[in-house]
Amino acid sequence: MTSALILVLAAYLAGSIPSAFWVGRFFYRKDLRTLGSCNLGATNAFRVLGWQAALPVILVDMFKGFAPVWWFPDLDGQTAFWWTVAYGAAAIVGHVFSFWVGFKGGKGVATSAGVLVAVAPVAMVAGGGIWLIAMLTTRIVSLASIAGAVAVGIAGLFIADAGLPVRAFLGSMAAFVVWAHRSNIRRLLAGTEPRLGRPGTVDREDP
Repeated sequence: MTSALILVLAAYLAGSIPSAFWVGRFFYRKDLRTLGSCNLGATNAFRVLGWQAALPVILVDMFKGFAPVWWFPDLDGQTAFWWTVAYGAAAIVGHVFSFWVGFKGGKGVATSAGVLVAVAPVAMVAGGGIWLIAMLTTRIVSLASIAGAVAVGIAGLFIADAGLPVRAFLGSMAAFVVWAHRSNIRRLLAGTEPRLGRPGTVDREDP
């Protein structure tokens, strides 16, 4: 039990790695907390700095979700799958509330995708497909992310070999990602949410 709890903390710390902040600060001398949407995610990195900055951000964010879920169950001495779910949840929470940058972060989409690759690849394919369709048709990243998250939650209900822990996790993760986009939802309803265009076309997030 103690080792599993320590690993949950380690998963949170892994998820807390603020890749967008570090890429912006060390390679571009810019603080993404004060630019564009002020959000520490790949979308803001793209809009402010370009795809060369966004690519490593999204890869690191996915890996920090994937790694704890993939490796930690071999270290905790536990048999209950709930602990695997806990590692994934901790990594996602760490990304959204990173202690490195004042408990701020991104929306958790890429980190959630990394968790899904390890936990429920079928749901990842479903959510990724819906995300891609929504992105290509609307060019609104937040809308695509919300649609993809909802698709993941629904997909969990139809995966034949998914047990209660997986279904509960997928549903909770989908709800958390939607909640993290609450300011985007307000702008979507108001018709003011920006579409993804060339770098530099940004709108500031609500506090």
